[in-house]
Amino acid sequence: MSAVEHRYELRSRQERYAGRIFTVLSDEVTMPGGGTAGRDWVRHVGAVAVVALDDAGQVVLVRQYRHPLGRHLWELPAGLTDVEGEDLPAAALRELAEEVDLTAATVDVLADLNTSPGFSNELVRIFLARDLAEVPAERRHQRYDEEADMQVVRLDLDEAVSMVLAGEITNAACVAGLLAAARARDTGWSALRRPDAPLPG
Repeated sequence: MSAVEHRYELRSRQERYAGRIFTVLSDEVTMPGGGTAGRDWVRHVGAVAVVALDDAGQVVLVRQYRHPLGRHLWELPAGLTDVEGEDLPAAALRELAEEVDLTAATVDVLADLNTSPGFSNELVRIFLARDLAEVPAERRHQRYDEEADMQVVRLDLDEAVSMVLAGEITNAACVAGLLAAARARDTGWSALRRPDAPLPG
């Protein structure tokens, strides 16, 4: 292993597509040995996901249609960090209320996830939400498009982990969040980070 890491310098960049959620870029980057190589990648706004765990040890999951896969997936309540000025814990609580009509009095950081670092910089911060309560009926969010078809269930955390290991849950943030929550529970919640913990990198 080299004592000095190569510095990958950006020589050029071309924007191929720019949208509300992501931008597609083509970069020319210096490589070890003196050459350069092209790298196409996606700059993503980022996201949050929430493991909402109730007093009975049940986790709240949603089943939502995902068009690129053409099927429904089991997922955590989650969403984009695309509201200007909104911090990550507030984004997590907003998504929890909008998708599953819940609030949480206690929020901690479970994990940070680079979902596809081979082609995207997307970072998902996964929170643990506890001390749950229902959002009053008159303040509940109206759901549209795929969210109108969304199913919400509560499962025992260990049952949800078994679904991960059986290949029934494949959404990356959901897999990571459930496994992290089970581990954190089994170690007495001692490894949880504050909701405002700095992001990696």
